[in-house]
Amino acid sequence: MSLPSPERDDGAASMDNDQPDQAQSIDRDPPSSDDETVKPENEQDNIADILEEERQDDAAAASARPAENGFIANRYRQLLRDRDDVSEDGSADGLPRRAGSPIDSVLSMPLGSPSVQGSMISSPGSSILPSVASRAGLNSPTPSFRPFDRRFQSRISSPSTLSPRPSSPAFLHSRQASITSQFVLDPSETETPSPPWEVVRWTKLKKLNSQVFTEAGKRNFGSPTCIAITASIVLGTTKGIILMFDYNQNLKTIIGPGTKAVESGSITAIAISADHTTVAGGHANGNIFTWDTSRVSRPFLHIPHLDPSQLQNRTSDGHMPNASVTHLGFLGTRHTALVSADERGMAFSHLATRGTGALGRTVKTVRILGRYPDAPPPPGKPLKPSTVLAFSPLPLGNVERATDTMGLTAMLTPYLLVIVSTTPVAQTQHKSARPKDVAPHSAMSGCLAWFPAVKLKVPDPYTGSIMSKVKLVYCWSNVLTVLDVDEVPSEDRDKPPILKFKARSRWKCEEAIVAVQWLSRSVLTVLTITQRLIVIEDRSMRMTEAFDLIHKYIYHADLFSTQLHSLVEQLDEEDTSMHGVVADAFYMSLKTYKGRMFLLGFNDISLGALSNWADRLIALMENGDYVGAIQLATSYYTGDADKLTVGLPEDTVLRHQMVRDKLMEIMGASLKYAFRQRQKNKASADDQHLRELAETCFIACQSVGDNDFLFDEMYEWYEDGEVEGVFLEVLEPYILEKQISTLPPTAIKAMVTHYVGKGWESRLEEMICHMETTTMDIDQITVLCKQHGLYDALIYVWNQALNDYITPLIDLLTLLIPLTQNGDNTPTGNFMEDEIFGVNALKMFPYLSYTLTGRIYPTGERIEDELASQAKAALYWFLFSGKSITWPKGSNKTFRTLPSQAEEPSFPYLRMILKFDAPSFLSALNEAFEDPFLNDSQEKQLNGGTGKDLPEEQIFGLTVDRQYVVSILLEIMNTSDFAPEDTIYLDMFIARNLPKFPQYLLIPGSTLNKVLAGLCNYPGIDLADDAQLSAEYLLSIYHPPDISPMIPLFKKAGFYRILKRTYKDDKQYGNLLQTYFEDPEDQEGVFGCIADCLRPQAALTKKQIQDVHDVLKQHSKELVELDPAQAARTLASYASELHRFVLDSLDDSPDLQYTYLKALLEPDSETPAPSSTTLDRDFIEQYVQLMCRYNPAHVSDYVGIVQATNLRLDKLLPFMEDTGVIDAAVILMAREGQVQDAMDRLTKHLHTLESALQGLLAGANGHSDDVDVEEAAEELLKGLQKYTHVGIWLCQGQMKTSRKLNALQRRQSSPAPGELSADDMLWLDLIDTTVQITRRLSSLVTPSEPGKVSAETSTRVLDSDKLVALLRSLVQHTFTALMTATSTTQDVIPASPSSTSLLTAAQQSQSQSKPKPKTNGSNIPSSGSGSGSATFLRILRAFLARAAARSPTLAELRGVLGSIFAAYAYEATILGLANRLLERQLFGGGVARAAALRARGWRPRGSTCEACAARVWGPGVQGNVFEAWEERRRDEERRRREKREVVGRRREDPRGKGKAAEAPSGDGGKGKGVSTDGPSGDGDGGLRVGAGSEHEHEHEGNADAGGDPARHLQPLGPLVVFACRHIYHKECLDALHAGRDHREVDEFGREREYRCPIDG
Repeated sequence: MSLPSPERDDGAASMDNDQPDQAQSIDRDPPSSDDETVKPENEQDNIADILEEERQDDAAAASARPAENGFIANRYRQLLRDRDDVSEDGSADGLPRRAGSPIDSVLSMPLGSPSVQGSMISSPGSSILPSVASRAGLNSPTPSFRPFDRRFQSRISSPSTLSPRPSSPAFLHSRQASITSQFVLDPSETETPSPPWEVVRWTKLKKLNSQVFTEAGKRNFGSPTCIAITASIVLGTTKGIILMFDYNQNLKTIIGPGTKAVESGSITAIAISADHTTVAGGHANGNIFTWDTSRVSRPFLHIPHLDPSQLQNRTSDGHMPNASVTHLGFLGTRHTALVSADERGMAFSHLATRGTGALGRTVKTVRILGRYPDAPPPPGKPLKPSTVLAFSPLPLGNVERATDTMGLTAMLTPYLLVIVSTTPVAQTQHKSARPKDVAPHSAMSGCLAWFPAVKLKVPDPYTGSIMSKVKLVYCWSNVLTVLDVDEVPSEDRDKPPILKFKARSRWKCEEAIVAVQWLSRSVLTVLTITQRLIVIEDRSMRMTEAFDLIHKYIYHADLFSTQLHSLVEQLDEEDTSMHGVVADAFYMSLKTYKGRMFLLGFNDISLGALSNWADRLIALMENGDYVGAIQLATSYYTGDADKLTVGLPEDTVLRHQMVRDKLMEIMGASLKYAFRQRQKNKASADDQHLRELAETCFIACQSVGDNDFLFDEMYEWYEDGEVEGVFLEVLEPYILEKQISTLPPTAIKAMVTHYVGKGWESRLEEMICHMETTTMDIDQITVLCKQHGLYDALIYVWNQALNDYITPLIDLLTLLIPLTQNGDNTPTGNFMEDEIFGVNALKMFPYLSYTLTGRIYPTGERIEDELASQAKAALYWFLFSGKSITWPKGSNKTFRTLPSQAEEPSFPYLRMILKFDAPSFLSALNEAFEDPFLNDSQEKQLNGGTGKDLPEEQIFGLTVDRQYVVSILLEIMNTSDFAPEDTIYLDMFIARNLPKFPQYLLIPGSTLNKVLAGLCNYPGIDLADDAQLSAEYLLSIYHPPDISPMIPLFKKAGFYRILKRTYKDDKQYGNLLQTYFEDPEDQEGVFGCIADCLRPQAALTKKQIQDVHDVLKQHSKELVELDPAQAARTLASYASELHRFVLDSLDDSPDLQYTYLKALLEPDSETPAPSSTTLDRDFIEQYVQLMCRYNPAHVSDYVGIVQATNLRLDKLLPFMEDTGVIDAAVILMAREGQVQDAMDRLTKHLHTLESALQGLLAGANGHSDDVDVEEAAEELLKGLQKYTHVGIWLCQGQMKTSRKLNALQRRQSSPAPGELSADDMLWLDLIDTTVQITRRLSSLVTPSEPGKVSAETSTRVLDSDKLVALLRSLVQHTFTALMTATSTTQDVIPASPSSTSLLTAAQQSQSQSKPKPKTNGSNIPSSGSGSGSATFLRILRAFLARAAARSPTLAELRGVLGSIFAAYAYEATILGLANRLLERQLFGGGVARAAALRARGWRPRGSTCEACAARVWGPGVQGNVFEAWEERRRDEERRRREKREVVGRRREDPRGKGKAAEAPSGDGGKGKGVSTDGPSGDGDGGLRVGAGSEHEHEHEGNADAGGDPARHLQPLGPLVVFACRHIYHKECLDALHAGRDHREVDEFGREREYRCPIDG
């Protein structure tokens, strides 16, 4: 639609009928499309769903948390019984899995299981026991080694990795669930049936309803049709009456009775002026009346519809007669300015002049939208039906704006939104097309509503302005858009401001929207097509509430379906512009005024009011749902709830001030009420309800930031109620997330007692490690941790509260003293205590790892640099000072590792740790080596000691570096004190760290040689990979001066990677290749090694090449066994001279020989083919011999492509005969020129197969139960068939070879007539063999007496038909091949007379079994020559002579001939049957239909000849048409009678042949389409069918038979009718075609082809 902005001549802006194509033009205009300016839809996830899911996840995680390993005896017994259920074994996962860790025995090994590591015997001659952690007594499992490849991890994670808790309590508690069973309402007894905590509370206007909707009210006033709300409630009725009620539901005014208004039909639209003093009503017939509410006796203004004279002359604008006024409104503050729209899609602006009374005023009406029905349509644009779906003028706000005087009116059609200003002249301000988001085939609906500019009490939080903008909400189907209107002042003060329209927000509903209203400046309400009421916040476009109002029976009417019927989708589902249905109109039934909603129903009117937030909270508390009240108040505080909907400000500070006190008050009252109820009914106490209350209060306190309430008031309630455990369990996740980090001492003590009693020591430790230690009672917490074995928490408290890093280590080492009471550090024998102490002591290793790398144990957070340096120095001093220490300082308490002995060894604590678990300590130290603290001791000492008085441990610790640590370890861990199971880890430690820190470590070569030797002598096979990897690390930086002494050690240890690199560096290629063969994990790499060594670029010496060859010879069989094909390709490329040696070494593996030779001689297409030119024929012959054994079917194919000179028959023929590969033998013999010998061998094999088949069939009765005779016979017959084809190939090949001789040689060597050549003899032998085999076997396959089948053979009935068919195919294929070969031969052989007569006989015989060749008109075959046929007859005659000599009697000779032609007779029968079926189908399906169509004929277009214009049929035609037709009928009857007589004579004389029985030529012989002429020579007008593409008919001239005798004498010529329906005399048509070169009759005797001269 295009709404013109220029003024019309009459001063109005006229808009044509809006259409989609015109609307699309608006889409191309950027300023007029709201789609381009609307912001992306603010997609808000439902906070209830999100928080509910988080709550469920937290609950699931809490319930799934298994019991963890505690530290008291009964707890460990439970773990040992149910160890499979233990999952939170962080301390186990954090440790490197190595041999003999006690944590493995507790968490992984079943009781009584043997220990692999524990049963391992130490190295020979060693009496030193391994470390305590690897003893067999602790049931350690086989670990996964590599302790230096892992990092220690703590099972206690930092809070950042935990899932966040919900920050809002909204909808965590189901309010409905708690009130459903208690709140039962009877709608008939109350005016407020909805609960008070709902957002909208509905009230039925009972008093008003009793006056309007009763039978008396409907009888007096009619039924309500629309409603308008301002200071009064105004209703329009079906009787044209307007009713006005005040808010006390009193009927104040009845408008309309006794006036013309009631004669104008029902009220269809109502409007109220801005000052509430004037009411306007639109009627069904198009009239509009306005009424002064103070004087309702007569109308204030009457705006009639157009009368007939105005329709004809079009002197003024106005509504059409009987077009209902569907929309109506006042403009601004004026009582005489209105706008209206009707059901036909037309809208008008009405302006009344000033005057006295209704008669003194005149109304000027201007059309602003739509088109009159009789108006001419615009050129080139089709009109589509339209209507006004929604319509509203801008109402006045509480602040003056320029838009108040412009008369802005918004109109919504099916295609466009149009905003027009009507003052001072009608002008289009904004146009927008329907959004593209509207789903195709959705319901057609539209609605809109204005909200005027208002002055705000507080500045807008989004714009900062104290005045809101004018905004319009409009809906198309399910898409809602909010449009802001900005006023831009014009440069000319006399001109109105410029309006800018911007689509700000968009929201999509699940279904079509039928009504929309503003509840407040920030809250919208929409009504959907299914009568659901939805409340939406404006800015966020968040749906806050939804109600089902279907029970209110909202009034609706079908106003648009008649007008928009063609827009409803009928059949064309591809047209996306079509709609599934046109929705009914609801806009007249939903109105809002000052935050209240009024619903007009069919039976009543309801008032809906938004409830206040405080009212909702009070209502929930009164109902007993205090948990829901706390949750709802918290959501109000955080702003997650519908703050705008319930009257809360958007400003956060103001909202917090309003809600906080109320929330704290509700929580205090809820706790008091809950625990008083618990005291009253202790028997029915429910801890779950208290847990729910605690969770809600925790969330509320966290939201408002008041944790003091939790412990000052809330904890006391739970403590007094003896349910503090519920409080503490709810508190746990807040501690883990560090939202709450400080607890009073009483709460900490209660927490320890509760969690230990529950067996949740691990969870308790995790909580303590996430709390602030500054507020803890240190003595209390340390005593509790030691008492309950909470060593992770104990370490955390000592470190964080007192910065003491040595005391926790002493506490852990103290646990080892019971394990090392005697000098050899053996377990005490108390297995359970050893387990407990060992598990706790193992925590020292992750503790050392974390602290020495600057991390807090066990949370993993970073320690401050200065404090981290002090902690590291203290630990290094404790471990490496070399003496026993007194700790705490000044306590005179010396920590001794061997209390029962007088003296302590050097480095007692380090020795104690290494004796306990050397691998774990070295793994922790491996991590510490990566820390820069150990880089430079001098720099550390200077920086740390400048101006400071450092204690002893700090001074010593700062001097420790990597060199010192390694030196001490080498001194302590000697072979006399430590077992190889422990020293191997020190060797690995040194080997791995020396390449990483070469600038900090200086180790002598002798020591490194010992390290290498130690790595080679690893104690167990499970350490082999780690040891070799460590040796590789070491050799990457250390190169022994003489590596040769280490080679035996590497070989013994199986360090093949090291050996390969060593041999390659030393260019010992033979040993390198030998190592590849010995390495079980990389044998496939031997092929790459061969290629690297023997490629030309390697430049090996002859000695090196010879060494490689020697190794290949030693392992030739192993090489081929790895991959025969790869071995063949590799040797062919780099060592082809070894082929013979390799094949000879495989004499006992012929299958490998075959695969090897196949890769050489027949490589795959994907792989590059090795050069086979160097291979002599011995290899090829050996390959063929092996192929006869492993792939006999491929021998003939391969022999066919190999040169004949490469093969020797005497070498191959015995193998071929033994394996039955006769076809390949024949091919070889033929290639050698031994054609006749090849045929003899072939016929011999055919007879062998015949004998086998005879024996099988003869002895079938004896072994029918064991052998499938039929299947075996079928296989033998297929073999006969196969070798018959081989013989055919041999004969055909020989004939082709003979043809290559030149003509002279053929004439000199050609045999005499009747004499057989060598080629003929081959064919003769083959034919004779196949015929004899067929004749002899047919008698065995076909039963002589089919009716007699014995009981023994009843279960073994052969499929004789199938076998006979296979037999006959031998002869058939042979003769077919012979005839084909002789018919295409080019030899010129003189033919004798006798041979000529035989040729004719042969042709006649051949025609019985083969299709006749195509003739060229003289019945001479088009292919073949006489000489070729003579060859065939010569061979046939020789065969018959041989058969006659072999068969002395005529009966036997006839049997031979019968066997020859039986196959052809059988196939001839099949072909005849198929031919008959085909003819029947063809005639029934195609020919019959064609004949039926032909018999229907064509009706001529006219009755005159197109050439001479003479009438040829119908009334007025000249000639004796009827007489001629009767004569023709008599002729046809006579011919049919004569034909019957001829047929009868034939039956009486069966010997009659040829033409003797035919009718005389004068009476018949006419084919289809031949004209039948009468005695006068003229045709009788019989039907003729041309043969051309036009399919023309000849039609007989059938004119009226007149009474004039001259007309009978006029000859009647035939007529020709074409498919184009033109009709001609045949004579006229011949005259038109005269001069053209065409035939009268074609070769089949049909008439010539005619073409219409007009249409061609």
